[in-house]
Amino acid sequence: MADTTTGAEEPKKGQAFLDKFAEVSAKIGNQVHLRSLRDAFATICPLYILAGVAVLINNVVFPLFLSGDALTAAKTWGSSLTQGTLNIAALVLCALIGYCLGKNKRFDNAIGCAVMSISALVIMMPQTVDAVVSTDPDGKQTANVINCLISTNTGTNGLFGGILIGLLATTIFIKISSVKQLRVNLGEGVPPAVSDSFNTLIPMILSLSIFGVVAACLQVFLGTNLIDLIKVWIQTPLMGLNTSLAGVLIIYTLANLLFCLGIHQSTISGVLAEPLLTILITDNMATFAAGGTIPVDHYMNMQIINTFALIGGSGCTLMLLLDTFLFSKSKTSKTVGKLAIAPGIFNINEPVIYGYPIVFNLPLMVPFVLLPDLFIAATYGLTCAGLIAPCVVMVPWTTPVFISGFLATAGDFRAVIWQVLEVAIGMAVYLPFMKVSEKVAAKEATFDEKSEDAPAIDAA
Repeated sequence: MADTTTGAEEPKKGQAFLDKFAEVSAKIGNQVHLRSLRDAFATICPLYILAGVAVLINNVVFPLFLSGDALTAAKTWGSSLTQGTLNIAALVLCALIGYCLGKNKRFDNAIGCAVMSISALVIMMPQTVDAVVSTDPDGKQTANVINCLISTNTGTNGLFGGILIGLLATTIFIKISSVKQLRVNLGEGVPPAVSDSFNTLIPMILSLSIFGVVAACLQVFLGTNLIDLIKVWIQTPLMGLNTSLAGVLIIYTLANLLFCLGIHQSTISGVLAEPLLTILITDNMATFAAGGTIPVDHYMNMQIINTFALIGGSGCTLMLLLDTFLFSKSKTSKTVGKLAIAPGIFNINEPVIYGYPIVFNLPLMVPFVLLPDLFIAATYGLTCAGLIAPCVVMVPWTTPVFISGFLATAGDFRAVIWQVLEVAIGMAVYLPFMKVSEKVAAKEATFDEKSEDAPAIDAA
């Protein structure tokens, strides 16, 4: 008699590992600070998209038919939008993080957390900055300016400082506010806004005082400030790790594998990679708007992912749908394809993932996980080689393929050609796995029919 114990145990062990992996990943994605960070970036995203439109029109559209003083005057429109979006991005994001963290912790005065966060961020900024006074043949002349804010700290370059201080300030504020003896109770009959203000009066004063003491000590004893320390000791090393090619590939491999197990990929990528990659594309927009050169370490950014590695959504499933229409013999697959193609054009592919399905469909899991990795690595390599322009505009992730490549690279047709090749490559990769998936489905259907036709067994 054959021993089937080992064969039965192995699938159980494999399933147990997948279940544990999904459980740990879900816990990471639902961690309150990381979830608040993800919520804040989702809220501020429209500002970045508006800034991208302004940068694109200012630097690509206007120069097509304007020049000289007329071009300078027209660019005032885009510069004003940049001033109100990218140049205050750190301030807005810091406030949103405070608000989202307060809401997610079910704190009764979330708006107070937003006020607390933005105030703490400004407190930690340097009180004296260098400003360019004039430019002459010998070089730029600078002067020390006090009591001012500069876009280097309030804009895209200060985003990481805004993230950390927003999280830290809100955490301290909520902790101190939990001490009931520090609350000022005005009694009944007082408007809620006034009551909430006095309830958090002493905690907010104490919290901001802590940041004031830290700022003073750093300036007096070390001659520096927390924003600069964050940039040097935290932002640079972390970005070098999580936004490197290897780091991005690892994160998105795990994220897409998680999606195949039924848990949305943003649980991993949305908290570990997207915030940092978004900072890089916003930096690129600001640099491009100012006429600067995009640094090589900013070639990898969120727009590379959205534009070139998520064609049709996670796993590049638009190519699977095209294969289905052209080569599939399965009526079920074609029916799902007809329902999924419209949202798929706009990179929404939940109908494919759960309806085709890709979830727990081993043959289709392989290209779903590996194809985005291939396109991330190839696009990054082509950008580094100068064969396509770097992404400098943040366009909505729902922008259809071909249009997205043209807009994201500020009008580089080579990016569109690369997307055409990507679609062809993706279809070629998906096709054999789709065929295997259909054969497996056909065998399972035959097995189910035989099971239904089998005579019932009398247990007696």
